[in-house]
Amino acid sequence: MGSVFSRIVKMELPSFRIRENERFLAFLDIRPVRPGHTLVVTKEEVDHFFDMSEDLLQEILVFAQPISHALKTVTGCERVAAVVAGFDVPHAHLHLIPASSMSDLDFRQQTPATSPELSAMAEKIREALA
Repeated sequence: MGSVFSRIVKMELPSFRIRENERFLAFLDIRPVRPGHTLVVTKEEVDHFFDMSEDLLQEILVFAQPISHALKTVTGCERVAAVVAGFDVPHAHLHLIPASSMSDLDFRQQTPATSPELSAMAEKIREALA
């Protein structure tokens, strides 16, 4: 069995999807550091972020760029942080976190969001992407 992210990609587990193409999927983190916290994952199962092929490494940032702009629009944050941590799930992924200060990037602040909160946020982000 693949990682929890592979199961989300295959739609075996529910998620609040933001954007998708043939190589990547972006969806909301169910335990966000800040509202709008989005995960960008590879559809290909790669454990460590920097073990991705060069083309995937380049493409993941291009894929994430419009999401970052949408997050900034929706949340009113000063910046969108791109964080590569890779400890919780053994599957290459990029965290996009709306932030206005370094303290906004404290992963100890993660708290579960409700389905209605996540659904509303996902809709706003998708609208900003359109």
